[in-house]
Amino acid sequence: MPKIKKAVILLSGGLDSTTALAIAKSEGYELYCLSFRYGQRHTCELASARRVAEAFGAKGHLVIEVDLRPVGGSALTDNIEVPKGRSESDMQKNIPATYVPARNTIFLSYAVAWAEVLGASDIFIGVNVIDYSGYPDCRPQFIEAFERMANLATKAGTEGGVQLKIRTPLISMTKAEIIKKGLELGVDYGMTHSCYDPSPQGTPCGRCDSCLIRKKGFAEAGVPDPLEINASSLNSTTLF
Repeated sequence: MPKIKKAVILLSGGLDSTTALAIAKSEGYELYCLSFRYGQRHTCELASARRVAEAFGAKGHLVIEVDLRPVGGSALTDNIEVPKGRSESDMQKNIPATYVPARNTIFLSYAVAWAEVLGASDIFIGVNVIDYSGYPDCRPQFIEAFERMANLATKAGTEGGVQLKIRTPLISMTKAEIIKKGLELGVDYGMTHSCYDPSPQGTPCGRCDSCLIRKKGFAEAGVPDPLEINASSLNSTTLF
């Protein structure tokens, strides 16, 4: 009987991580999703992560509690205003206030630990260096360095003969290419959440970097964003 391939997928409930999950499924992996409640202002993304994990038939889905609010230093975890209405050139100038210090380092460390316990050799993360907000922990240099470290720091890597691989299938894709790939694989992007500063009801603000990058991606892909369709439908509904 062939050995089951297992993969840990970092799943925020956003567009990119959902597409990475779909790719992992298309490659025949048994899916183990890992999400985090880290003190982020947009905790509604966890509801999206739960829906996505269920829709893709994940074998397991952990939500880890790791409160980064005491550390601060980010508009997502601290009392810092989320940038709004920035141009594409502005987004590319400096690392934005929404950068969470060492977030992917922390998340990948948990993913490596779970992968080792599961006997999984692959970890999927939806980082991207094309249409992104300039986060240093989304670069291939970081991923390559972390992968080397993981294989030096684990029993599986040193004694078990299992080489952990950090998979970044979206690393060089534009947002439009990511969306098209996801649609090919049957992703319903209406389940996802991208906004950094949603309303208390979870409605996207439409003006933060993440919302603007998402809007640009769907426009360039030539397909409507189901979240915008749903919002328009709600706004046009009259209650009597």
